[in-house]
Amino acid sequence: MTEDLPLILSAPPFAHVPLLERLAPAREAGFTGISLMPGDVWSLEEAGMKPSEIAARIANHDLTVMEVDCTACWLPSHRRTGDDAPLASLLQSLTPERVVEAAARIGAPSITAVEMMGVSPSLDEAAEAFTHLCDLAAPYGLKVHIEFLPFGGIPDLASAWAIVQAAGRPNGGLTVDSWHFFRSGSSFELLESIPGSRIHTVQINDAPAQPEADLLHETMSGRLVPGQGSFDLTRFIRTLDQIGSTALFSVEVFSKNINGMPMAQAIASWAPAARDIIRKARETR
Repeated sequence: MTEDLPLILSAPPFAHVPLLERLAPAREAGFTGISLMPGDVWSLEEAGMKPSEIAARIANHDLTVMEVDCTACWLPSHRRTGDDAPLASLLQSLTPERVVEAAARIGAPSITAVEMMGVSPSLDEAAEAFTHLCDLAAPYGLKVHIEFLPFGGIPDLASAWAIVQAAGRPNGGLTVDSWHFFRSGSSFELLESIPGSRIHTVQINDAPAQPEADLLHETMSGRLVPGQGSFDLTRFIRTLDQIGSTALFSVEVFSKNINGMPMAQAIASWAPAARDIIRKARETR
């Protein structure tokens, strides 16, 4: 099946589904690529599969790997966080060295960096750490992109972009997720000022007009398929186009509505809905 608009399926909403079992449903639903989590690579390697074989299995389904999501222990303060932090053990295992090497072995073009442990780094600390991360990735030809999270220590587009600018590395950039963009109150004016080449990945989804009191809960269970909520995705897509972003769109929908559904059923409408939103935004400019 060939699609005229490439579209990526984000991995984290289906972390409970083994990677090799995600491939056929993703392709049958109309996606042309996937993101991976580091654990997808590590678990198959531990089972004896070589990275080249993993990559071949993905390619055999006419899918490309677009990113590895994510490194979550890249700030010095992350390594000092106690075990009582939510998901601390998992997040602290996602070190730059391990994630960069996994991405390189599998042939991914980029990795995502997030702050999910609740630490609020100074600009100097974050810029130095991001510089180190970009320098680790550069010899492998990898890009690195910060994904800001409104409930984390890098909460909005302004704070993420300041780090990227201060680091000044050519392979450093941003992930812009529509849920994080709108729920963080980030501005279109700032997005319009960022060179499109610095937008390395884009994730689209939707949500109700009224945010939940607990944004972490909402982001993990209350997202909607693009076009089913209140986000101004038309302006979001047009702005990215206007600044010259060539990043492919990825669909990432965490929702309680799909809990317990077979993956194929859960994602059946996602690619058509996303393509419809993107096409309409571009046709009516």
